Amino acid sequence: MRRYLGLSLVACLAYSLVAPLISVAMTDLPSTLAVFLSNAVMFVTIGLVIAYRDLPVRPYLRHPRTPYIGAMGVLLTIGLLTYYRALELGPVSIVVPIYGLFIVISSLAGIVAFDETVTPRKIAAILLSVLAIVLMSI
Repeated sequence: MRRYLGLSLVACLAYSLVAPLISVAMTDLPSTLAVFLSNAVMFVTIGLVIAYRDLPVRPYLRHPRTPYIGAMGVLLTIGLLTYYRALELGPVSIVVPIYGLFIVISSLAGIVAFDETVTPRKIAAILLSVLAIVLMSI
């Protein structure tokens, strides 16, 4: 198996448990605090991984592509704050599928921005994904 497939599977399995855990945690915690605390854990953990792997950070602070990371950080912040708030207010079974539309939007962005190959199968998959999300959300 290609390494990225295994990593994708681990990411999927780990991230699949995030929404239910967020939903449980937010029975007593406000969503903004849940975002802060969960991302503090992530920040510390990633810092430890960077230190363990002895990765230099400073050279990348002025890298020409660093502004993309900054923009990504802003979008990630908006996405997480609104996702957690939606999970605080609504059922996991509806919020998660709607949030899952990011897969469709990211796929379309990849096709448009990066000239990725468009095949009838990909178009069908995108349409069926949207249909599945709509059916799961109603």
